[in-house]
Amino acid sequence: MDIISETKSKIKDVLNILGYEDDLVLIHSSSRPELGQFQYNGAMQIAKNMKLNPVEISKKIVEKLNRYDCFENLNIAGPGFINISFNSKYLIQYLNKIQQDISLNIKKYPKKKVFIDYGGPNVAKALHVGHLRSSNIGEALKRLAKLVGNDVISDVHLGDIGRQSGMVIYGIRERFPNLVYFDDKYIGEYPKESPVTNEDLEKIYPEISLRAKEDEAVMEEVRNITAELDRGNKGYNHLWNHIKKVSIDNIKKTFDKINVSFDLWEGESDCYPYINDVIKLLQNNNCLEESEGAYVVYVGEDNDKFEIPPLIVLKSDGTSLYATRELATVYSRIKRFNPDEIWYVVDNRQCMYFTQVFRSLYKSGIVDNKTKLEFIGFGTMNGKDGKPFKTRDGGVMKLENLLDEIKKESNQYLEKEGIEETEKEEIANKVSVAALKYADLLPNREKDYVFDLKKFSSLEGKTGPYIIYSCIRIKSLLKKSGEDNYKVASIYSKTEKDIITKILEMSIVIDSSYRNKTLSDITEYLYELDSLYNKFYSENRIITELNEDKRKSWIAISELVYKVNKILLDTLAIEIPEKM
Repeated sequence: MDIISETKSKIKDVLNILGYEDDLVLIHSSSRPELGQFQYNGAMQIAKNMKLNPVEISKKIVEKLNRYDCFENLNIAGPGFINISFNSKYLIQYLNKIQQDISLNIKKYPKKKVFIDYGGPNVAKALHVGHLRSSNIGEALKRLAKLVGNDVISDVHLGDIGRQSGMVIYGIRERFPNLVYFDDKYIGEYPKESPVTNEDLEKIYPEISLRAKEDEAVMEEVRNITAELDRGNKGYNHLWNHIKKVSIDNIKKTFDKINVSFDLWEGESDCYPYINDVIKLLQNNNCLEESEGAYVVYVGEDNDKFEIPPLIVLKSDGTSLYATRELATVYSRIKRFNPDEIWYVVDNRQCMYFTQVFRSLYKSGIVDNKTKLEFIGFGTMNGKDGKPFKTRDGGVMKLENLLDEIKKESNQYLEKEGIEETEKEEIANKVSVAALKYADLLPNREKDYVFDLKKFSSLEGKTGPYIIYSCIRIKSLLKKSGEDNYKVASIYSKTEKDIITKILEMSIVIDSSYRNKTLSDITEYLYELDSLYNKFYSENRIITELNEDKRKSWIAISELVYKVNKILLDTLAIEIPEKM
């Protein structure tokens, strides 16, 4: 058990003895380090509930806690804040334990099955910066959920049907009208290979999309093709399956570059076998009502502060919509995987839509109250002008192009001598991904933020390159030390004590990040930890220290800092290169 959970357990035991109740028992990093390493602030709420003096309650709690031999100093500040410091003996024992297994410094939760929906690119379109936040946040939350003990299933949920299919098929038909896919009388075997490449698709879609907006005749034909595809047109479906494979292969390669992966590569179309069951459930539970020719689920509730519109499920002709497929997708996930929770990592602008969807799912009984549905919204990544990030000519920037720009900016910090060209490329890729991901996860998830290419590619300040450079420095130190048998023997300075306290905070940071579904706590924490360590590194000659116990203690602390970095950077899906 991690040191924070152990301390919470001791406080809970004391509260039980005293007859006090605090369901959460939260321990915080100290706001006044001169008074203690950590704080427990629950006495004020206990006092409020029991109409007692909070300072008197704190005194009784401290009196009981002092019976444990792990504390060096327990004191009360202000209206009843309890400041907590651990004694050196207890700290040293704990540090040497987690040095063997850093995961012991993480609070584990009772295991749940969590299903996470993130990514969401559309087939036949290039991945662009608009896909970045969902992918980065979703991947990190997936890894975080696993870190605290959950079983996790992730799904990319591709947009693999809809108008873009009609546009792409229209564009291919215009270029290659003699392909067998467009011959209604064709009865032979369809080709096994796609007639178009991904490069073709990246040109066809934007061209036809623009023309369809300007020419109603083109748009009408696109609608016809889309409807034919939906009705099962054999040639169109074979062609669309080729297009999907080509596009998905390319999407996977791009996601691989930013360390994003999925357990399932399913799309909207995978829900089709479940749509009829969902419609029956909605009908049987009296959820579907006619409204202006369409069929909707009314989801407004009496205590709503503003109107929640009904969710439109079927058109007047009975055909399905995006929302129908959303409900059917959840139904299929419940039926196949029976998750305890389903998380949706999506743009804040979809908040209303998911409120409608979640209420429809619960109201209809598709999802019972034991299953938690959670909307995890995020803001946009903007340029310096405060508007969504674009290319220099104002277009939507492809994700691969953004990575290339960051790589060029980061290259100035890479060693030029003694590194093979292939190795340089690998290092540059890892540094650029670290810069991009750290910048994307640093701000509060729900806020828009400005992506500054130069700032976030720098080796100074709160940046990915600064963090991984700090790790490379520690790794190099450990290798140069030649030591293979070291542990913390004593604590020699305030700077060491500050680093140790920060290492202990790791458990609080991970717990807070998991509960709040945010990664900014982790990115801030890594910067604070590495800044403390770099100060310590500059103040001491670690591997040439003559006092053996001191040298080995310092090496052990260095290794602990590296291991904390490693496990948290892995959670953020950031890799540490060997050199830089």
